[in-house]
Amino acid sequence: MDTITTNTDVLDKIKGEEFVVCIVTATKPDFYKQWSLLPAADKLNVPVIVINTGQHHDNLLGFGLEEFNIKKYIAFDLNIRGDLLEKGYEIIAKTGFVAKKLKEFSPKTKFIPVVHGDTLAAGVFPIGWMFATGKKVAQNEAGLRGMTPVFDKDPETFIDNQWDGKWSISRQEPFPEQWDTFVAGASSEIHFAALQLNKDHLIREGTPDDRIYVVGNSVVDAMEYTKKNKPEVSIFEEYPKLEDYDNWLRVDIHRRANLSEDRFKAVFSGVQSLVKEGQPIAWVELPGTKFALKKYNLRDKIINMSKEFDNFLFTPLWKSYSHVMEFFRSGNCSAVLTDSGSLQEELNQLGLPALTVRYNTDRPETVYEAKSNLLVPPHKGLIEDLTRHVLARDDLLDRMSHGKKLYGEDVGIKIIQKIKALGESGIQMNRTVPEVLGITKKSDIEFL
Repeated sequence: MDTITTNTDVLDKIKGEEFVVCIVTATKPDFYKQWSLLPAADKLNVPVIVINTGQHHDNLLGFGLEEFNIKKYIAFDLNIRGDLLEKGYEIIAKTGFVAKKLKEFSPKTKFIPVVHGDTLAAGVFPIGWMFATGKKVAQNEAGLRGMTPVFDKDPETFIDNQWDGKWSISRQEPFPEQWDTFVAGASSEIHFAALQLNKDHLIREGTPDDRIYVVGNSVVDAMEYTKKNKPEVSIFEEYPKLEDYDNWLRVDIHRRANLSEDRFKAVFSGVQSLVKEGQPIAWVELPGTKFALKKYNLRDKIINMSKEFDNFLFTPLWKSYSHVMEFFRSGNCSAVLTDSGSLQEELNQLGLPALTVRYNTDRPETVYEAKSNLLVPPHKGLIEDLTRHVLARDDLLDRMSHGKKLYGEDVGIKIIQKIKALGESGIQMNRTVPEVLGITKKSDIEFL
């Protein structure tokens, strides 16, 4: 188990404060989705530090720490490594250690950690924190719950089912993300939900509604940031081939369920068919993609495809978030085939059609409310049939490109404003049942 890296210069700045916000970052999405809380805290004079798990630490996956200037806020880097199990228990243990160190360092300070969304850290960081302190945390992007429409192999019927049919809760996938966000909800005293739908999920599960705040999604702040902070080298300089077509379908696949042999091969076969038919496809290799290509002996095939077909580009992961946004805004991309959660939100904001490679989604609002997204399940034959059907229909693409924007603006400021008000009011971070019911105003549960 690697040691924890501590930045005493950052810690010295917050010693003796009444309360301190502790922004927890772990993986690539956290860097841009948690980022805006940091300048918002500075603007509102709220003491803030970052506790970084260090899971994404190299110059590729960890580049967001540099891109969004997060490093200067990091008080602790937990240096987490290993597989899912190793990361899980190490985060719990090291979080407990950090919680105790913070208490020793500044005994009268109330520390309010903010975890994010459905990452592993969101699920297990609060366990270490609660077991060490007896206190709960705050969750940004709370209440993500999987939902699914009625499945049908006929493309037209399935589209109708998605946009106008009945949806039901289905939290089995993605794993462990759905477990992470569910457990994070149970471990949180403060919940920042992107939408009323997410708040409704939490209330249905028994979460007191007086500490659930609908604020939008902080990804919109990062997207605005990339308008003003463009990459030094354009993505079109990195990959000049992207200039050759104005109707690229960008593909990225990484969810664990989609890395099973039947699903991944269905995706691979579907992409291969579309390329042979002339559809320009840019497939970006995420770590999960690399794993599956090796496991199923497909790497040589995809490399040969990139040599054989001018309309196929296979690239490493684009390390800069600004590069992704640059390409999406360029007019050279017509749609995105992805199993990402965040991209469903980002593409809604950009007015770019999303084709989500899942049987369910925890952003169903982008489908049935905004109609900027459609599920394209990794089902043999269906993935290419449905993708082909959508890309051939200008009316569908136009409708998806003009969907309602769902996720608000200036979300980081809204979150920090609320935390500041709660912190200054002396918020209790683990209430008893009588306190929730208004029977008593007893303070925090004492940790024994």
